[in-house]
Amino acid sequence: MSDQIAKLDSSKTSPSLVIQPQRGWVALELKDLWRYRDLLLILTWRDIKVRYAQTFLGAAWAVLQPLLTMAIFSLIFGKFAKLPSDGIPYPLFTFTALLPWQLFAFALTNASNSLINSEKLISKVYFPRLVIPISSVLPGLADFAISFIALIGMLIYYEVPLSARLLSLPVFLILAILSALAVGLWFSALNVEYRDIRYVVPFLTLFWQYATPIAYASSLIPEKWRLLYSLNPMTGVVEGFRWALLGGADLNKTVLVSALIIILLFLSGMAYFKRMESTFADVI
Repeated sequence: MSDQIAKLDSSKTSPSLVIQPQRGWVALELKDLWRYRDLLLILTWRDIKVRYAQTFLGAAWAVLQPLLTMAIFSLIFGKFAKLPSDGIPYPLFTFTALLPWQLFAFALTNASNSLINSEKLISKVYFPRLVIPISSVLPGLADFAISFIALIGMLIYYEVPLSARLLSLPVFLILAILSALAVGLWFSALNVEYRDIRYVVPFLTLFWQYATPIAYASSLIPEKWRLLYSLNPMTGVVEGFRWALLGGADLNKTVLVSALIIILLFLSGMAYFKRMESTFADVI
């Protein structure tokens, strides 16, 4: 009888967690990120609700921001400075570029401050820290979807026909998200140790906006500077959006160079973030 009880006890195995040191310079451990996908969705939905909670205009802000910026650009750069817009109505020219830019700027700011804003959660509970910056980036897609409806209305108003190029739009949308997340991963990790990073991000975003062909056409850039100009990852994204929605000449190597820069930034940002992840709870 005692032998049978011993066999029963030995057959019962409880789940265990084995913690091992990382191998190599960094381990991305993307499987852990998939296991916590429910947490990712919960945090994303929380940020969306908080963004529109207790606001007078609610989701209308998603349209008002790019519309007001478009009006200012159209008045100053379109009417007074008379910058060329490659034969496209200037309001439509700028609004098409402002949609991916607003998504990028929102995602970059949120991702950069995401770890600091989740200080209590990080210090108390274990989960893959990558969940936090990723969940802070995704709510920007809600604003983009609302603004895109306004863009469709402008395309109808200006009688711009849509073509099969529209099918490539998700590619450039993903590149915009990856670009913001890539830089946001660097800044979020640095922000834990150096709190003045939060002051750098608004200045960088403002500078970055004028270094991106939003209010002007990239054709204004001299040919000898085009390759250097395409190192700005958002240059290819904005040009891709205009090409997909408004047509024009075929895409050149600018988009390819920008895409390669985005991939390099994303991979290096992921590696640096995971490398510093073990120190977040202690330093934050």
